[in-house]
Amino acid sequence: MEENTQEQVENEQKQAEQTQQATENNANHEATEANKDENTAAEPAVDELAVMTDKYMRLNAEFDNFRKRTAKERVDLIQTASLEVIRELLDVLDDCDRTETLLKQKDVELKPLKEGVQLVFNKFRKVLEQKGLQSFDSKDKVFDVELHEAITEIPAPKKKMVGKVMDEIQKGYNLNGKLIRHAKVVVGK
Repeated sequence: MEENTQEQVENEQKQAEQTQQATENNANHEATEANKDENTAAEPAVDELAVMTDKYMRLNAEFDNFRKRTAKERVDLIQTASLEVIRELLDVLDDCDRTETLLKQKDVELKPLKEGVQLVFNKFRKVLEQKGLQSFDSKDKVFDVELHEAITEIPAPKKKMVGKVMDEIQKGYNLNGKLIRHAKVVVGK
């Protein structure tokens, strides 16, 4: 009986070893399969990362080119912004040159000269108005710090003139509705 018991123990040990070996083989096989799955799964992830990196680099380069192009266009626009106004003012400059030539002559009649100078001034004002320049009158208006720059204050001759513009030293101007120069004024106190 001892032999049977000993054989049974040996058989059980062999079975346990075989079971353990089978379990290890299964584990190794599963680990190998998992590694294959990970490698298979990792390959698309690596490819996707490469594609995304390429897209990012291209987008970054495109934005950099856009930034450079708009900066260059801005510089060009600033340099040529006054081109149209200058072209239109050249006619006025030609009239000024003709007037200057006329002033250098002897025996110039005063009345036609005054009329010619007035025409040049009117033409100059018209060109500026076409470009959106507008002057505003300040005399006898309430002093407004948004529109006026007070040069000095003087005693008002009438009580109703206190806080109002008594005299305009320099006109104020708006360009397309935006204030570009305050009117320099004398205010009554």
